Amino acid sequence: MGFRGWPDEAIEFFEGLEADNSKTYWQANKSVYEDKVRAPMEALLEDLESEWGEGRIFRPYRDIRFSSDKSPYKTAIGAVVGDGYVQVSAKGLGTGSGMWEMAPDQLERYRAAVDSEPSGEDLTAIVAEVRETAPRGYPKDHPRIELLRYKGIVAWREWPPGAWLGTRRALNRVVDFLTLSRPLTGWLNENVGPSTLQDRKGKG
Repeated sequence: MGFRGWPDEAIEFFEGLEADNSKTYWQANKSVYEDKVRAPMEALLEDLESEWGEGRIFRPYRDIRFSSDKSPYKTAIGAVVGDGYVQVSAKGLGTGSGMWEMAPDQLERYRAAVDSEPSGEDLTAIVAEVRETAPRGYPKDHPRIELLRYKGIVAWREWPPGAWLGTRRALNRVVDFLTLSRPLTGWLNENVGPSTLQDRKGKG
């Protein structure tokens, strides 16, 4: 059975979880999570895999070891598919791509590519604005200073809940976004790539 959207119960589940983020609520509504939240995400990833790559759903449990917020459960279901990210929460459907919080080696490669021709001009054609001071070592009048200021770069789109979320229109919106963001992910894969540093804090 292919992807058929998320029913209203998925949104209601997350609304309830935001109000009562407890093991009691989770256990009482676990079947709703499995059937109305996770199962549609699995179906979505299966439908996307042939064109966009293998998908993986993140665990619903928060890592609270180093957090002052001890809420045990994430208030969204998130998954990666190829170079993209998809999530559903009480706010609706969200999808993104790019690199968030680059590792030092990634940031070094990113800035070198932005500084160079023609890779820097290519990225300028993809992204536009940022508001911070110049990174150390780069002149403030650099022609691509806006892009040099980034320490991560992502594209993101979010749609509030509606009747469409319970149909294959949700899949179409994810596909449209992934298609439009391909130039960004392609640029990052070519010029930055994965981090080669080990044991990054907060990885995973």
